[in-house]
Amino acid sequence: MKRLSLIDDMFLRVESRRQPLHIGTLMLFELPQNAPKDFTAKLAERLRQSTHAASPFNWRLVRRRGLHYWTEDEHFDLGQHFVHTCLPSPGRIRELLSLISRVHSGHLDREYPLWRMYLIEGIEGGRIALYLKIHHAVTDGVAGMRMVSEMMAGSAEESVKLPPPWEISRRKSNAQPLPVPTPAAGILPALQAVAREGLASVSPLLRELRGTLQDARAAHPHLVLAGQAPRTVFNQKVSATRRFAAQSYATSRIRAVANALGASLNDVILAMCGGALRSYLKAAGSLPRQSLVAAVPVSIRRGGGGLGNKVSFTMTTLATDLDDPARRLCVIKECMDYNKQRMRELEATQVQAYAALVLLPGAIKAMLGLNPEMALASVVISHVPGPRQDMYWQGARLTGLYPVSLVTDSGALNITVVSRHDFVDFGLIACRKSVPHMQRLLEDLESALKELEACV
Repeated sequence: MKRLSLIDDMFLRVESRRQPLHIGTLMLFELPQNAPKDFTAKLAERLRQSTHAASPFNWRLVRRRGLHYWTEDEHFDLGQHFVHTCLPSPGRIRELLSLISRVHSGHLDREYPLWRMYLIEGIEGGRIALYLKIHHAVTDGVAGMRMVSEMMAGSAEESVKLPPPWEISRRKSNAQPLPVPTPAAGILPALQAVAREGLASVSPLLRELRGTLQDARAAHPHLVLAGQAPRTVFNQKVSATRRFAAQSYATSRIRAVANALGASLNDVILAMCGGALRSYLKAAGSLPRQSLVAAVPVSIRRGGGGLGNKVSFTMTTLATDLDDPARRLCVIKECMDYNKQRMRELEATQVQAYAALVLLPGAIKAMLGLNPEMALASVVISHVPGPRQDMYWQGARLTGLYPVSLVTDSGALNITVVSRHDFVDFGLIACRKSVPHMQRLLEDLESALKELEACV
């Protein structure tokens, strides 16, 4: 048996009926040319021939003396994990997203390994989809994307030789969890890591903390701290139902804006989100005067060595108080550049400790309700790198890769983005009750991108 880490164990303990803590991925595929009508049925039949699972798909949760452990499931039952289903006619994307919204709302049974996979056919255009959900205690966003990449190949011919996804053994990355900021859980391991490295590691950390404190006292325009976000509909207690929305945008469109305005791809994505959230709240008559604040995971990997990635959280303005889209992008870029500069002088473990300590005061205030009009953050916006070439699964070409994240109390909306070589895929998940009319956010994202294109 293997004992769970502090953070992984936390995801199990704080999970509730209203807050299932699994993450997922929706993959959309185009069938090969001249594919027979029973292509998907034969594929499902072939996959069902599998009789075993590799790590982590064979991990079953056990509890001993109040502690959680992983043990290998000696009686693996694929019927508990693999589902083959078909959308009702006409099989529009709307019906597909509705299905994902429903199945993502349901909890995973802890008596079995904590994952489930759906093979979905009947989608307009002769397409199929694969939806995988897996508990956040098992994997994080970075490792999850690696998991998806390893189940596919760069050619249709090679992809049909691959075994079922659950038979491919994987090693969990050493990344911090991506979808939600967890300063309370992350601070202890981060500080322990810094302490092990000694005084030489503590000194740079204290230097940056002192500089941040000085900037806070001087009201530095680019410094954004946790707890400075105005409370909106996104910061309510969530229900148990979810609404999922997804859309793809050509990478060339976003990169053209970034190049013209001297920004990064991520800066433009954040500006798109800021513009969309501004329009959404303005239409609802609830746009605050103060700008919304996003919690943004940033990579802190140093050089090309090491296993996996390491991720820390930073806070950035979304400049929703500004009407000019070009100015909004500029302010977001300046804020993100400030954050990067602060972290650039630190090693990976120091960055994690720095981020946790900067987030902690706002987190404590939020938990104690000391400033009820403000929230830790307005929304979490994650950007995960995806495959950089065309990918295939069992002969079918990947045409969409949409992350399906999680929401929590006071974080009723989560936006996760995957950038592939030719498209940027947005996955939006929200509490159905707290954030109504989710489809409007997709329209607002398109409008925000068009406004930025008009500026250049």
